[in-house]
Amino acid sequence: QVQLVESGGGSVQAGGSLRLSCAASGRTGSMYVMGWFRQTPGKEREFVAAINRSGGSTYYLDSVKGRFTISRDNAKNTVYLQMNSLKPEDTAVYNCAAREGVIVMKTETTYDYWGQGTQVTVSS
Repeated sequence: QVQLVESGGGSVQAGGSLRLSCAASGRTGSMYVMGWFRQTPGKEREFVAAINRSGGSTYYLDSVKGRFTISRDNAKNTVYLQMNSLKPEDTAVYNCAAREGVIVMKTETTYDYWGQGTQVTVSS
């Protein structure tokens, strides 16, 4: 019903910035809680950030607070993750996800739709 496509990943040096985008298509008339997750081989997928349906409330992994900003443009059916002051430990495949519901959740199993992922590589 909903397809998500991430873009904006790439390779940057430590301290650099990237902005990830997640474009939704299909059943986009409704708003969804949106989240970003990341995963590195050998590690479990972890929650990075989430935003409620109106965009008025945001939530972050402690290690990215002050560096990452999640936002959404519902008119464009797009959610963004602005990543500043990137560190090598931020290297991962980043996935956006959509959740049918109202309450923002940090657990990946509560999300219903997932994008294919975009690679972010931060070199030291």
